[in-house]
Amino acid sequence: MLAMEARYGFNGASLACVAQLVAAQVQWPVHNNSLNTVVEWDHYSYIIKGQRLFIWSGEIHYWRIPVPELWIDILQKAKAAGFNAVSFYGHWGYHSAADGSLDFETGAHNFERLLEITKEIGLYVLFRPGPYVNAESNAGGFPGWLTTGAYGTLRNNDSRYTDAWTPYFKRYSEIVAKHQITKGGSVFIYQIENEYGNQWTNVAAKTPNYPAIAYMEALEKCARDAGIDVPLIHNNPNMNTKSWSKDYGAGVGGNVDNYGLDHYPSCWSCDLTECTGTNGNVPEFTVYNYYNNFQQVAPTQPSFLAEFQGGSYNPWGGPEGGCVNTTGPDWVNVYYRHNIAQKVSAMNVYMLFGGTNWSFAIPDGESRTIGPKYHETKLFAQFLRVARDLTKVDLVSNGTFFATDPAIYTSELRNLDTNAGFYVTIHTSSPSKALTPFKLNVSTTEGNFTIPQYTNEIVLNGRESKIIVTDFALGKQKLIYSTAEVLTVSTQDKTPLLFLWLPESESGEFLLSGVRSASLLKKEGCADFQTHKRSNGLVVSYKQLQGTCVVKFDNGHRIVLTDRSTAYNTWFPSTSKDPFTPENSTVIVQGPYLVRSASISQKTLSLEGDWEDSATVEIYAPSVISKVSFNGKNIKVSKTKYGSLVGKLDSATNTIESIKAGLPALTNWKAADALPERLAEYDDSKWTVANHTSTQNPTKPATLPVLWADDYGYHSGHFIYRGRFSTLNGTSTGVNLTLIGGVSSGWSAFLNGDLIGSWIGSKSVTRSSLVLSFANATVKSENVLTVVLDNMGHDQTSGATNPRGIYNATLIGGGKFTEWKLAGTAGGEKNIDPVRGPYNEGGLHGERLGWHLPGFSDESWNSSSPDVGLSEASMRWYRTTVPLDIPAGLDVSLGFRLSSPAGSILRAMVYVNGYQFGKYIPHIGNQVVFPVFPGILDYQGENTIAVSLWAMDAKGAIISIDWDVIGVVESGLTIEDTAYLRPGWENRSAYY
Repeated sequence: MLAMEARYGFNGASLACVAQLVAAQVQWPVHNNSLNTVVEWDHYSYIIKGQRLFIWSGEIHYWRIPVPELWIDILQKAKAAGFNAVSFYGHWGYHSAADGSLDFETGAHNFERLLEITKEIGLYVLFRPGPYVNAESNAGGFPGWLTTGAYGTLRNNDSRYTDAWTPYFKRYSEIVAKHQITKGGSVFIYQIENEYGNQWTNVAAKTPNYPAIAYMEALEKCARDAGIDVPLIHNNPNMNTKSWSKDYGAGVGGNVDNYGLDHYPSCWSCDLTECTGTNGNVPEFTVYNYYNNFQQVAPTQPSFLAEFQGGSYNPWGGPEGGCVNTTGPDWVNVYYRHNIAQKVSAMNVYMLFGGTNWSFAIPDGESRTIGPKYHETKLFAQFLRVARDLTKVDLVSNGTFFATDPAIYTSELRNLDTNAGFYVTIHTSSPSKALTPFKLNVSTTEGNFTIPQYTNEIVLNGRESKIIVTDFALGKQKLIYSTAEVLTVSTQDKTPLLFLWLPESESGEFLLSGVRSASLLKKEGCADFQTHKRSNGLVVSYKQLQGTCVVKFDNGHRIVLTDRSTAYNTWFPSTSKDPFTPENSTVIVQGPYLVRSASISQKTLSLEGDWEDSATVEIYAPSVISKVSFNGKNIKVSKTKYGSLVGKLDSATNTIESIKAGLPALTNWKAADALPERLAEYDDSKWTVANHTSTQNPTKPATLPVLWADDYGYHSGHFIYRGRFSTLNGTSTGVNLTLIGGVSSGWSAFLNGDLIGSWIGSKSVTRSSLVLSFANATVKSENVLTVVLDNMGHDQTSGATNPRGIYNATLIGGGKFTEWKLAGTAGGEKNIDPVRGPYNEGGLHGERLGWHLPGFSDESWNSSSPDVGLSEASMRWYRTTVPLDIPAGLDVSLGFRLSSPAGSILRAMVYVNGYQFGKYIPHIGNQVVFPVFPGILDYQGENTIAVSLWAMDAKGAIISIDWDVIGVVESGLTIEDTAYLRPGWENRSAYY
């Protein structure tokens, strides 16, 4: 075991440790699941179809991008960034609006297209169906109907819960089974449950938790019976629970084939107060020790970080745009390399693409635009792609003694078959922002060296890590060492082409074996270029400038030296559909915004991708290539003296400014009262009578009847209650109300149409109470109390059954309620919009009547606009229809920007062609830009934009809404007809 400190980095030389090569003496067994040998594994890595592969995966939530035509865009960007796998969460609640109802066919509910695309473009798939997924989603992915308490204790072997999840899990598994790698598809592992570290009631004593074990065994059996024959895995929620590993739990039930660790070394939330009980009490930018955990819990298996932090989600109250800097490019650089130092050989980054609450804190944000974090991830991923020897290494030594400055901590990994070495360097104090130059002592087949030998020292500039390679294979030769990092290797004309990168202005040095001389054929990117002969090779030293320089050796090898900014704009498309991505299948393309794919036919290289402005393109491809097309259009190219092809893409004429100028103004709004339910005379005869006198929910209400919305089949969005009482038998002077709506929920109460009070919401309060006086309202002999609740969704994990609705409704001064009625989603569980899904609508008047849908006639409405708004506490609905004519050949990311005067107390929602695409609560949240996907917006047609505005106090409220153009690129992405995603209005008068 290595004596690295578990939380606070390495604390200097005191924790330095040289481990003996004990692991080298062990002949680690190769395992499979006894069903097939397509996917195998051992202590080092996964072995797929006989090849070792470092699994580099990114998480994607397809139900957060409900436009199947855009899935290829996300997956192509994953492939272009160097991922060889992706992970998909299922979502039981998205697929099941009601008990006994499953939808895997309608619109984005049919996820099979994802598995077809991954097969087509060459990505393996980790599938994680649930039943529970967490995912920062409503009830953690459980359907609303499961949260009533009627299904017993969730996430154990309670038969009521088992009967509930079995149809979903069985059908999901049957669909995925058709797309397994064993059937010619892309799914290579399958996860059972999620973050369920419940195998032991006492971990140290290994005391079994039998209900949890029975639950896991039932899930495993269901998956196997449904045809899943790839390895089953689980992601342990932390390093303390040590659950479900065959190594640690041998002889105890419930173990899966492969143990996986789930870890977020920085706060998973942009609100740091959410992490005070875990990693909130360690210094920012602290790295963790995973090695000891894997060696204890799963020594015969790959060290698999099955869910590793890729960003932080943005909760209500988080900063506008998310906490972009806390897990930015420097975080990617350090933490991903640190995992290599921990001998990790499989990693799934959470998230790669996510929804609104992950937004810009991940490599590929909700707007689908890419930036520095994506590119920094790409540099790391491309190194993983070609560092084949990393798939069979031991962590042989670590400490501060490798570097000439003890401020640097180094981990040495070594492949004992090839002697390839990987020295992962980091500041001994990982939060350090110091600029530290140093030399490094390394061991190679050519001897021991202190490097660099001839040029300036290696530098770690603050929060930075570097992987220094030794004995790195390049065809028949070796890169004996390099102080610049390996970017990629592409074998062209049977000769390896190596790319090395450094930050601009730093010095680099490498020793290449088997060569005696070198020529600098392209000089613009380098200075101080020197060569130094060795007995079996040549040392090259240089200073990296912006751009590239190309070195050619006497044996024909070429090495391209590039800086970080140029590497960011370098792409490595493969002509192969194999996720292994053979080096002889890649070409190198520098310049465009994105290269999606490449193919070769005879002498023509065909590229697809995106670009901004005018882009010079430089291509490193086999010498047979003399013609190049980009998005189907030939571009004129010329060959350089060092063998690349140079051409130019047409100047892009469309910019963010030009697109915004061409968008239609958001005017011609029509408006209608959106809360007639507040009035005593409103006809609620079609509403649900709330008359239950008992509930199976673990939380019992303080007053009856039961007013938990879920008990009456309403699970999402707003709920509206109407309670009747008479003053004939008592003088009621007020009401004591307690509602449970989740953190940041809010509610307003009206008596006979008059506002008597509002709970405006708090990001820390889930159960809110107010004592409200009737003094400012008109009390009649017969009265109606209307309560509107903005339900913010169900809690996660064990809180999924926490109820939503009215906990207490007690009249003050005498009297009692004689009747309660409730409105929620139109028709409840039995009338869910099949395309848009069960979470799209709640119980607002406009939602129940379909005012948000295309095709609804608002001819009788008055003209008004959201920026005129309301002058009193109430709710108003606004609609407008606007045409779009986005030029073909562009990928445009559009959104809506909302604003309101400071101090406004309001809640608003934005609907686009019937989809709820934004919730705006300016006194709690800070999100003001709401991206909307093409396909939801019809880029060549009419679009219905609707806004619900709820003024929560007597001041009223106004909001302004305008277009926001987030990104524009000339693109090879094409979106087919998506009209099927935008079904129109049908008469909903049954839900008045």
